[in-house]
Amino acid sequence: MKKGFFLLLFCLMGVQFSMASVILLDDLRCENLSNPIGIDNVSPHFSWKVLCDVPMRQQYYEIQVGTDSLGLSRGKADLWNSGKSESDASVMVPYKGKGLKSRMLCYWRVRVGNEKGETSEWSPIQRFAVGVLEGDGLQGKFISLDGSSINSPLLRKSFTVDKPATAFLHVNSLGYHEVYVNGKKADASVLSPGVSQLDKHSLIVTYDVTSLLKSGKNEILLWLGKGWYKKTTFKAEHDGPVVRAELDILKAGKWNTLFATDATWTGCESGYSDMGTWNALRFGGERIDARMLPANLTTEELDKLQWKPVAEINTNERRATPQMCEPNKIQETLTAKSITALGNNTWLVDMGKVLTGWFELQIPRLLEGHEITAAYSDFMKADGSIEEQGESDLYIASGKAGDVFCNKFHHHAFRYIKISNLPYHPQPAQIKAYLVHGDYRPASTFVCSDADLNAIHDMVNYTLRCLTFSGYMVDCPHLERAGYGGDGNSSTQVFQTMYDAAPTYINWLQAWKDVMREDGGLPHVAPAGGGGGGPYWCGFIVLAPWRAYVNYGDSRLLEQCYDNMKKWFGYVDKYTVNGLLKRWPDTSYRDWYLGDWLAPMGVDSGNQKSIDLVNNCFISDCLYAMCKIATALGHEAEAKAFAARKEKLNALIHQTFYNNEENIYATGSQLDMAYPMLVGVVPEALYGKVKQEMITRSANQYKGHIGVGLVGVPILTDWAIRNKEVDFMYGMLKQPDYPGYLHMLNNGATTTWEYWNGERSRVHNCYNGIGNWFYQAVGGIRTDDSNPGYRHVFIAPQIPQGVTWANTTKESPYGTIIVNWKLKDNRLMMHVVLPVGVKASVAIPNNAHGGIVNGKEVKSDKQYLELDTGIYDIEFESL
Repeated sequence: MKKGFFLLLFCLMGVQFSMASVILLDDLRCENLSNPIGIDNVSPHFSWKVLCDVPMRQQYYEIQVGTDSLGLSRGKADLWNSGKSESDASVMVPYKGKGLKSRMLCYWRVRVGNEKGETSEWSPIQRFAVGVLEGDGLQGKFISLDGSSINSPLLRKSFTVDKPATAFLHVNSLGYHEVYVNGKKADASVLSPGVSQLDKHSLIVTYDVTSLLKSGKNEILLWLGKGWYKKTTFKAEHDGPVVRAELDILKAGKWNTLFATDATWTGCESGYSDMGTWNALRFGGERIDARMLPANLTTEELDKLQWKPVAEINTNERRATPQMCEPNKIQETLTAKSITALGNNTWLVDMGKVLTGWFELQIPRLLEGHEITAAYSDFMKADGSIEEQGESDLYIASGKAGDVFCNKFHHHAFRYIKISNLPYHPQPAQIKAYLVHGDYRPASTFVCSDADLNAIHDMVNYTLRCLTFSGYMVDCPHLERAGYGGDGNSSTQVFQTMYDAAPTYINWLQAWKDVMREDGGLPHVAPAGGGGGGPYWCGFIVLAPWRAYVNYGDSRLLEQCYDNMKKWFGYVDKYTVNGLLKRWPDTSYRDWYLGDWLAPMGVDSGNQKSIDLVNNCFISDCLYAMCKIATALGHEAEAKAFAARKEKLNALIHQTFYNNEENIYATGSQLDMAYPMLVGVVPEALYGKVKQEMITRSANQYKGHIGVGLVGVPILTDWAIRNKEVDFMYGMLKQPDYPGYLHMLNNGATTTWEYWNGERSRVHNCYNGIGNWFYQAVGGIRTDDSNPGYRHVFIAPQIPQGVTWANTTKESPYGTIIVNWKLKDNRLMMHVVLPVGVKASVAIPNNAHGGIVNGKEVKSDKQYLELDTGIYDIEFESL
């Protein structure tokens, strides 16, 4: 909305005046977060977007950083004044001022100038704070209720404030927490903190509670839930959640500690308890006893509870660092689409679509102790019953009017809820569901003339929201809830295209570093470890940082993970025989050695030749990424070594797996053919034969259907994009029956499935890699590896037969890129918008020799029109 207003303002000004350019600065961030108050380092980076009513280039920037916002507004930059730095950089610009330290609160602003000498106003003042860093440490002790079975305690402390001032509360919980000050919730986050490898590493969440404090007596309440901190998951030291916290207030430029957690706190059970082990298929749910719940969290109501002293809990040594990803928040509220009576006080609720999140039920007065169960499922069988999936909640009525049951320290994935033992007909107004995920932002839109393509795109887009929360991405949110690297590799490119979520990967990759073994071995899941998979799963440590760099222009993960990447390659070397990777052993922390996974029936993805081919092609893929990463980090000698190793491996793959008589690799499946072509294994002289053989086999053997699984979908998609085989992919997507995306939609899917036939999980991360095709092929926007963060893009729409228009936007780190195209009277008409800082190479169709750009004829013998920042209407004739 804000950007739309800016564009309208610019248009009006252009009509009425002929004045200097209007330059505005938008979306200011530090460490890719908006006003973070707990970053994990003392070398932050700053980013901003430049909005202007006319095309311009940023000629310089000027950043000021200070310890006082008022002083900074007057030009006092006592930490850093960059001066006019001649640069067009506006993404992840590094801080180069005085040394920062733990718990330091800082303010910053920026202004820019263009090539005409025009200067923007100073941006609004932003802030960031360095969190509690290692070596500093929180002053509090870990506390909880004492006992053998602690569930979801309320921990309470009163304190006095002479005069309210800026106050930060640092909370380090093992398990979930919510913070309340004087009866009010500290912020809108839920299910905090994000995930981490809890036996080694915990996260500190910092809250600004300034506005909640008052002069005199105050009260803080920490409400805890077990979450992942269990003996069954991370070998918890205590049979219940624990927390340490510290409240600091800023006076005269110095932090003073008002209190820290210790044995002077009091606590009591809350009425919430966890009924699951949080092992696969056993996540269970919450038992919510309304008889124990306070009516509200005011002092008056809390005083009615039975409080007792807390215990200081001894825990094992583990790292504690500031959380660097966005918190979870409620993103959407759903109401029931239908409520069906099943008899015997049992009701089936349909929320209309699958979601990950919470369920809420309001009930009239029932007898005290009356129990209601809510069972959750993502699937309704043909007979009208739901498939049991091990998720349910138990509600116990208080006997008073107005009971409201809602999840707090658990979440479910569901569309259907079977409510049992509820002796009245619930009404839609009494039922809500809350979609919960990380507070990342949408970063793209796609719509075209083909309704089927739009439906597939929208299903993938929504599915990814249901899978990405708590600073990681899961295979499915209900059955396993595991951060599988293979699922991540399969969907990272599309997720990073669709969403602005660099901090999610900062958090998730930290977990991958934490689970790495001394010999470089990796599990298939992080955090927690374990899981079935293969090299494609472990190699997430290589490809995810590289993709984050290309998509977000954020090099931090390259720097942080580079040594881990090389260490993993050392592990790969250990199981490389005569130049080719062979099966490595199952271990206590990892199972299986897969190639593709969950391909359609009839595809022999378990064939050992296919497995070996796919995994060695994957190593080639990773070597290409390592070459690029080493180059980006300035390690030229290592880059050359990786490139040479890739070339040698490719030759060996071809020699070992190519069948000259049939023009196929390994089994000749779509994946076995596409991956060698994609990574450069296929000699140029054979490429055409291999390509045609794959297309022919797809038509004949697979009847024009998709024939790949989790690993194969993004690889086949990328192959089709790079080979401009748009009708090949379009034909597969338009198939209405098994296997395919329309088959899912035609069978009621609102999120993508785990199996092509719809078994087990109906909200899963197997087949979402297709999403790249909408943006890079039909939309035509492709990144340039040598200019990360969409600094330069290739625009080349690939138009399927029968599609007549497509509108695509991509919110890049520099601003919104727009590519709208339509076909009219044998002409391709394009509307292209490139924000400040972005350039594009627009492909000229093969049978055109130029075009009309903003009303002027442009002739060219080249493949591309080179465009700078601006708004362009382009027309190519004779298509």
